[in-house]
Amino acid sequence: MSSETAPPEPDEDPIGYFLDDVTYHGKSERTRAFYERVLRDFQSYLSEGGHPTPVATASHRDCMAYVHGLRGSHSESTVATYASYLHRFFAYMTQVGTFESNPMTLVMEEMDESINTDPTRREISVPEMRAFVGEVSHPLERAVVLTLLKTGMRAGELCNLDLRDCNLSNHGPRPEIPVRAALDGRDDSLYVAAEPSRGAVTNGEERAASNKRKRDTTIPLDGELARTLRRWLAIRPDVRSDAAPLFVSTSGDWGQRLTPDMVHHLVERHARDHGWYRDGGGTEENVTPHYFRHFFTTHLRDRTGDRGVVKYLRGDVAQDVIDTYTHEWGSRVRESYEANIYSLL
Repeated sequence: MSSETAPPEPDEDPIGYFLDDVTYHGKSERTRAFYERVLRDFQSYLSEGGHPTPVATASHRDCMAYVHGLRGSHSESTVATYASYLHRFFAYMTQVGTFESNPMTLVMEEMDESINTDPTRREISVPEMRAFVGEVSHPLERAVVLTLLKTGMRAGELCNLDLRDCNLSNHGPRPEIPVRAALDGRDDSLYVAAEPSRGAVTNGEERAASNKRKRDTTIPLDGELARTLRRWLAIRPDVRSDAAPLFVSTSGDWGQRLTPDMVHHLVERHARDHGWYRDGGGTEENVTPHYFRHFFTTHLRDRTGDRGVVKYLRGDVAQDVIDTYTHEWGSRVRESYEANIYSLL
């Protein structure tokens, strides 16, 4: 292969190397272009001033200053998107051994804290949310809503769940599909993997959504959610995928894996009927699947007083913290969750 066509070496042009790998992983040209725009903008920022800094040696203060500078000309959602792309770049280059560490980890944790405590969102109490859930009667819709509210997972992560990711102590009427080895000895638990990504094949099926958590996470199920899942499994249609998705459509796309759009429409319909959603309402007013993640974070954190446990359950913590909570699964995580999770039925 000639030097003109050879891919860039990671040490020579880490951004070019990463962009090539983005393409090799099957991401769209649009995704690659957005990564390139963000990363080259960051590179230009580092080159300004009298002491230019190579991307590979950028510090967390360089990253914080860059993100802070975006706030004057971009919306908070755009700033968060830029930060997440920068974080994924550093995480990947660290994983392949080109960079020594990810300077965006601390920046993202601080951003999560500020986003989680956003005071402009609609404030909904547990009794008010309980009344809302009481209006959702269809087994699938109630299972979806309750899973989002009691686990804090994203809509895409919920859609990517397979039957093997759900370990119920009392299985009830469900297909005889073995659970993941990671769930052995962990009854009444859900396993949310970090691996599924849009367009990639996971468990024999191409996925339409990506999981966005930093590490694999095992989430306890309380009695309410376990019973609700068993009720759903009792009427779950035969599926069209060997992956055996946990949540499938019972309407026009009968038996097909739910998509994030289906989940959003489901939640929007019930929120609109309840007076919690209007066209043009914005994030400060409308209740969406992402609002359920905010609800979970706010109420469980207030009840436990332990940000670490909540971050673990959300999948927002680094490997060393994950290891701590993984080793303490039988005590700190499960006991804290079961003692503090709110009742919604």
